[in-house]
Amino acid sequence: MIVPFSHRSSPAIPKEAFVDGIGRVLYLVETLNVGGTETQLVQTALRLHARSVPVTVACLSAEGPLLEVLRQAGIPVVEFRKGKTLLSINGLHQVLRLAIFLRRGQFRVLHACDLLGNLLGVPAACLARTSIIISSRRYLADVEWYRPWRNKVICMLYRLSTHVVVNSTSVRDLLVQRDGLPEDKIRILYNGVDVDRFSTARRDRQALLPAVVGPAKLIAVVANMYIRGKGHACLVAAATQICHQFPETVFLLIGDGPERPKLERQVIESGLQKNFLFVGRRKDVPELLACCDLSVLPSEAEALPNSVLEAMAAGLPVVATSVGGIPEIIQDEENGLLVPPQNSHALAEAVIRLLEDSDLAKRLATAGQERMRTQFGFDRLLEALYQLYSEAPRAQGQRQKAHLPEDWRFTRLFRRPSISRGTE
Repeated sequence: MIVPFSHRSSPAIPKEAFVDGIGRVLYLVETLNVGGTETQLVQTALRLHARSVPVTVACLSAEGPLLEVLRQAGIPVVEFRKGKTLLSINGLHQVLRLAIFLRRGQFRVLHACDLLGNLLGVPAACLARTSIIISSRRYLADVEWYRPWRNKVICMLYRLSTHVVVNSTSVRDLLVQRDGLPEDKIRILYNGVDVDRFSTARRDRQALLPAVVGPAKLIAVVANMYIRGKGHACLVAAATQICHQFPETVFLLIGDGPERPKLERQVIESGLQKNFLFVGRRKDVPELLACCDLSVLPSEAEALPNSVLEAMAAGLPVVATSVGGIPEIIQDEENGLLVPPQNSHALAEAVIRLLEDSDLAKRLATAGQERMRTQFGFDRLLEALYQLYSEAPRAQGQRQKAHLPEDWRFTRLFRRPSISRGTE
């Protein structure tokens, strides 16, 4: 539940609230629906909160299943509702409200986690003279919002930031080569994965997937169905070849979105109804992965997909396309198999190879899980964030900053944001 919050009633920040010189941290994201960026934010916030770092999460729309996760942990959630667009009077209103909130709350770090978070958060943090301003890019393909002039706007915001956080070398290279961003401004922080949570999940097919009977080989495909670029259509085409050789194979599709009806029709038209199980969005992904024999991600574009990290953490052999940051996770033939995107035959051959060769599948799975433990655990991510947030801010002249009036009397003009303080 979102309850009113008053700037004027903000308590003074005790010295003991500042851990390792980090100070107060505000994360900013569009919503708290289930997605790769949102899940990473929430898991990071929970871990920082557990280490006594004062964390607040701000949203443009405080909705979604992950809101309850933060509320139960006692992490405050603030809403700065944008309306239809940020490019409006209301959008300016929200920028000013956020600037006031940052200034009054004495936040040292503003970390914007997605496109709309960048657009709202960076200008507000500059107005509030926030010490550390982090913007983010966690995807390769430009979303629909982008136009040439809008891209110039977002590049300007990147330059106003202290650092731009990306989650793969491929995204960094895009910003450097296409947009001319200085390489030293960009920090690569690979996504974190809770290896223990996935590696110890209980396998119980009968309880979780009663529709799957017998010794069927179960292949996990964890991907939202918002766009065609996740490669589900290519997967269905590959399944025709796979199921001809292994007719008992079942593809477990975890995720949902507007593309789902089209995919269901494609499955029916291919005569593969018995080989595909659409389970929608699930909260028990670790347990579902524990029921599977391998995992596939046939995406056409990715930055650093959580689904690949989670499948490897769960101890599954993985077949994925060699796009974006996936080759930074998987070394072909060492801890997984890589195939070209939009190539259903190559995808089918790689899956068939693992179904035929259990020794290869086991070797790749073991190596993949070990890689997750040593290089993609949350301890590594938190250590990198501590370093990033603890850095001394650059001199005032090195970053353009607007200034708000020192007396802040004009704050009375703006509606107070709402905040969820979580359970007591």
